[in-house]
Amino acid sequence: MKKIICLLIIALTGFIPSAFSQAVHLVYSKASPQATYAAGVIKKSLTAKGYTLKESEADFEIHLSVNTGNLQSEAFSVVTAAKKISITGGDERGMIYGGLSVAEDIRNGTRLQNIKPGSEKPNYSLRAVKFDLPWDTYRHSYALDLHMETCKDVNYWKAFLDMMVENRLNSLSLWNLHPYTFMIKPKNFPEASPFNDAEMKEWKTLFSSIFKMAKERAIDTYIIPFNIFVSPGFSKAHNLDNVQHDFFVKGDTSELVKRYTRECVTQMLQEYPEITGMGLTLGEGMGGMSPQQREDWMRQTIIEGMRLSGRKLKLIHRIPFSSTTGSLGVTSIETEKLTRKAIDEEGRFSFLQAPIYADLKYNWSHAHSTPKLVKVHGGKLYDTYFKPEPKNYKVTWTARNEDFFCLRWGVPGFIRAHIAENDQSYVGGYFIGSETYIPAKDYFTKPAIKVDWKYAFERQWLFYKLWGRLLYNPSTPDAIFQAEFTRRYGKAGDNLLKASALAGTTPLRLGSLFDFTMDLTLYTEGFMALDNKIKRVEYISINRIINQPVTDPDYVSVADYVKTTGSGGTFAANKITPPVLINMLERDCKEALELVKTIKTASNNTLMFEVADIKTWANMGLHFAEKLKAAVALQTYRSRGGEENKQSAVTHLENALKYWDVVVAITRPIYNDMPLVHYSEQGGVRSKENQRLEFHWEKIRPDVAKDIETAKSATVATVSK
Repeated sequence: MKKIICLLIIALTGFIPSAFSQAVHLVYSKASPQATYAAGVIKKSLTAKGYTLKESEADFEIHLSVNTGNLQSEAFSVVTAAKKISITGGDERGMIYGGLSVAEDIRNGTRLQNIKPGSEKPNYSLRAVKFDLPWDTYRHSYALDLHMETCKDVNYWKAFLDMMVENRLNSLSLWNLHPYTFMIKPKNFPEASPFNDAEMKEWKTLFSSIFKMAKERAIDTYIIPFNIFVSPGFSKAHNLDNVQHDFFVKGDTSELVKRYTRECVTQMLQEYPEITGMGLTLGEGMGGMSPQQREDWMRQTIIEGMRLSGRKLKLIHRIPFSSTTGSLGVTSIETEKLTRKAIDEEGRFSFLQAPIYADLKYNWSHAHSTPKLVKVHGGKLYDTYFKPEPKNYKVTWTARNEDFFCLRWGVPGFIRAHIAENDQSYVGGYFIGSETYIPAKDYFTKPAIKVDWKYAFERQWLFYKLWGRLLYNPSTPDAIFQAEFTRRYGKAGDNLLKASALAGTTPLRLGSLFDFTMDLTLYTEGFMALDNKIKRVEYISINRIINQPVTDPDYVSVADYVKTTGSGGTFAANKITPPVLINMLERDCKEALELVKTIKTASNNTLMFEVADIKTWANMGLHFAEKLKAAVALQTYRSRGGEENKQSAVTHLENALKYWDVVVAITRPIYNDMPLVHYSEQGGVRSKENQRLEFHWEKIRPDVAKDIETAKSATVATVSK
């Protein structure tokens, strides 16, 4: 009977009974907040597995320490002996990462005596989250406002910061049009503050808590304002324009606004000593100013305010996207030279810590497309920032995600390819995050469904884990990520990483085929894109699929494919033509569906959502494949005739609609209608018309079906719209 009980314990816990009787003593500096945090995470993992904790002699000892002489910053080593595990960091952050590594092993069922020695070091020095705060947002929208209360909750930030440090994301950047009045009451400009003393105290408690918790976790914090803006109260008091914060407007370069901005920066940095640094964004609210005038304004206000704070600080200098006096300009070599000169000069300022980070948007607003660098915000990137190799700064990439907010996503191979493309010595790291979405309130999940998460970012745990862990160490094996699926779901999770990686190629391939610029010019999760004629985001019609230029130069558009093959031409072997893309989509999406088809989810709603999202991406991929088949057939008919081509297009579009109906059948019972930021809010103006734009796959089914009628009514040599 005892043997049966022992076997049952092993089956349920993965531990033999003696593990429960083992006592563990953690040795660390209780004077160090970072060591205390790391020890706390280890203790939590130990107690969850049945170990007991002792303050003196025990069966096992775990030592946490820092050794700056033998290890580089953020690196760690784990050394094991008979009854001792020594975790050493090159600094406090490395020590925390070492502690998290051991805690991860414990959570996954590894006994202390079986923990393997090892070491890791960082690939990039900056691994940051771009987080747009919901108050005074860059884009005014209900879709962002609804996160207000969640982001005012300290518990939310504790959970988010815990997620960041677990995934080796070492920097939190907080973005807002004009953040200062939420953080301070300007001493010389009290009219700028909209808050009474009690309200101001609440704001200060919130921000102080965020920065304190970040420091305990060795996470750097950056405040990144957009410019040139002041508070509405300041605007009204001094009869200034732009009370509503419309960001494509003429820049206010008055001495009053310069002084106000400079003093706000200095006061904020002095009242919040835990803030690590600031960022510069040169564009918004700076219409009518030349690139040089924008740089000069930043030097006289934010950078000078940083100097006057008397602190040593870090700086993120965002590369300007406009080479003209307009807010929406294009890139140019001249602007690159001017900007590099400014950053090189800033690198010599004694109050700024090296390196400065010179940041660019990778493939504009849609990094989740091709891992190749095709464009930045504003167009082409020249080589000015790289040649000669910089000494005072590192280039960083913002990997914007404006493509999936609801559906879980995780493709480790894509992120590894991204890093391989950008592993030059002058690259310092990445920002990951969105601008039209905030990962706070979970407004997706139907409230009647009981789940084990609370916040939206917890739904996308794999997204953050893949980006964070691979940016820290690109050699991190898939086994680490698969182990997390297994820990969460047991045997049922065995195929989920592979299935996710296969199905998750759907949005990447759509983004590689369908060219884009900013934000909602493409929304792959909804198979939607901006219609420039009506300035509205619409389902991507059959005509758009045919005629849209490609993003990735290795891809071939439907129009080019039909034209070239129709005249007897061929394509190079490396080109991804529509037939090649169709085969890729069908192969991977069908395999993903096969991997998850036998998983039973009735007793686990969290697992049900994981599987449902994989099925949704896979069926969207099959919808995409059928649509491409139809597009080739329809364009062939329009170009050369043949009723069989027309009928083929209709048949494939009918098949595409069937796959879309599967997507609706999966998502309608579990997901609410989801608010989106409306493109026509580009100028920042709130309007009743644009307060609510809600998406669900079911809502655009009529547009999907409309493609069939487009094909049926097609004629030879008709010029598609």
